[in-house]
Amino acid sequence: MAVSSTRSATVTLPTDEQILITREFAAPRHLVWKAWTTPELVRRWWHAGRGEMTVCEIDLRVGGGWRYVMVVSGFGEVGFHGEFREIVPNERIVSTEAYEGIPDADEHAALDTLELEEIGDRTRMTILVEHPTKEGRDMHIQSGMEDGLQDALDLLEAVAIELA
Repeated sequence: MAVSSTRSATVTLPTDEQILITREFAAPRHLVWKAWTTPELVRRWWHAGRGEMTVCEIDLRVGGGWRYVMVVSGFGEVGFHGEFREIVPNERIVSTEAYEGIPDADEHAALDTLELEEIGDRTRMTILVEHPTKEGRDMHIQSGMEDGLQDALDLLEAVAIELA
């Protein structure tokens, strides 16, 4: 079931607990990786143009953590955090993702698998988001995540291209 195919990323729901995001970038894989994993570069795209990123911490190692926080005008602070479970440089990151705006956020954390595939001088990114429950997946989809995701990935592509 496709949720969207009108913008550059495609968002589908392969199972009741999963969200699958695919997107191609006009940038080589190592630059997309750098833009995804370098705090000063993440600060340039993760906010999706919706607020000011106030925290961007990345301890890029298995067992290390990450935390992103932004202030959204008219809404307040929005924070996410997680732990890195697997890292294959320039290819794959498996990490948890917890939304700090709900009680017991870590108990409801999703498991995200990011994969980058080199296609000539372009990169195909796939992100599989696996929620513990269908309700968690549905809340994620209904949060408006897709619009923010689309804009953030557009900005990510611009950052990666600038690095070339």
